[in-house]
Amino acid sequence: MDFLIITIVAFTAAILTFFSGFGLGTILTPVFMVFFPVELAIGLTGIVHFFNNIFKLILVGRNADKAVLLRFGIPAVIAAFIGSWLLFNIPDASPLFSYEMFGKTFEVYPVKFIISLLLIAFASMDLLPFFNKLQFGKDKLSIGGALSGFFGGLSGNQGALRSAFLIKAGLSKEAFIGTAVVVSTFVDFTRLSVYATKFTRAGLNENLAIVLCATLAAIAGAFIGNKLLKKVTLHFLQVVVAIMLILISIALGAGLI
Repeated sequence: MDFLIITIVAFTAAILTFFSGFGLGTILTPVFMVFFPVELAIGLTGIVHFFNNIFKLILVGRNADKAVLLRFGIPAVIAAFIGSWLLFNIPDASPLFSYEMFGKTFEVYPVKFIISLLLIAFASMDLLPFFNKLQFGKDKLSIGGALSGFFGGLSGNQGALRSAFLIKAGLSKEAFIGTAVVVSTFVDFTRLSVYATKFTRAGLNENLAIVLCATLAAIAGAFIGNKLLKKVTLHFLQVVVAIMLILISIALGAGLI
């Protein structure tokens, strides 16, 4: 049952992720956590996410905007290393607040709560007509890269902030997706390199079969997403990103993920 559920979620999330530039790790991690300890779930998700990015890199990496890639990607990689290092070298943060719902206790941590507020602000820009033509200047891309990379290394939530900035960078839909994939791949490589020693002890070797199933499902989803790309418009892409940003923001802010 765990194989089937994780495979279906990986396939579906990969299709959505192809358009939005984020979501696979955010959606897949809680599903893995149902069947595995938290540390192992993060490791398994990270591997699936990385190899799915490698496949997408082959499909659309050539469409990346080189100028945006340099301004956004380099700060993202540097900040991802810092965030990943901090994750294992700072004491566990205390919950900002907690509450009970449906017989369960949910805890909201400061980092995720801050990310949720940032994402809601960015998402609102895509849904309000006043902000439709707003674009971030090239000087803001470095800030966006640093923010997305840092929070990616620290909490694993990198894609939403990355998409929030890149969707306003004046890119075509192909360049937006290609640039997001290249940045995501390098950030994944950076953070997984830092996580490596801890993940090795978590028991990854015993669960290679389920990682393989989830990875193949995610690759299949990315392949279908690439085929559907020609049928969507940039405006549709912006709306999808905005809606997913808000949904993920609410889930983060409520302590659900």
